[in-house]
Amino acid sequence: MAEVGFFKRLGNLWKGFLSIWISDVEKEHPEIAYENAINSMVEKYSKLKSATAAIIRRREDTSERFQRVTRELAQTEAELGVAMDTSQDDVALILLQKKNQLTADIGDLNAEMEGAQRDADSAKTSLMSVQAEIRKLQAERVSMLAKMQSAQARIKIQGQLDGLSVDAEVKALENVREHIKNTIAEANLGKELSEASLDAKLQAVRSQVGEVQAKQQLAELKAKRAAAQAAQGTKTL
Repeated sequence: MAEVGFFKRLGNLWKGFLSIWISDVEKEHPEIAYENAINSMVEKYSKLKSATAAIIRRREDTSERFQRVTRELAQTEAELGVAMDTSQDDVALILLQKKNQLTADIGDLNAEMEGAQRDADSAKTSLMSVQAEIRKLQAERVSMLAKMQSAQARIKIQGQLDGLSVDAEVKALENVREHIKNTIAEANLGKELSEASLDAKLQAVRSQVGEVQAKQQLAELKAKRAAAQAAQGTKTL
């Protein structure tokens, strides 16, 4: 008994793992889930259709028996009338018993026919309901799978857009900008160092000395020229 219980639990565990695995597969492939559901519904529809056909057949058989018994009752009543008219009481008694039995049978068959009709109507309603559910699932499968494909496409595109990062390009431009700024700063520094060097200062002093000397020479030339003009004026007098 213990071994039987162990294998039973092991079987239940395996069924549980199998159910989880199938569930995961169906999540990854919803078309499989819809296909399985539709196939299951079609199988139920087929079984229900066979059962409905059997119910309708029983209803038809009951109807035929009802009609046959009704005809037999009418025939019996006619025969009973003849027997009574011809004073055949022994035959009339038999026919009367038969009539009573047929009348009871008709009552039972009538009740059976009503029940068979209700069963047939219920079965046909169920059959039409399952058929409608199958069509609904088929339409839903088309719609939901289309939505799934659209969502997957959007996710894929979004992933591609997310992967198109501009960080590398921006970083490259930042490096270029930094290099340009450093180059400009280096050039400005060279100019500043050149202007602040001793040679530059000495050159500036030399330029100032030359200018002072030139001004002195110009003043001397002007003085000599003025003296010359004054001397020339004296000679004329």
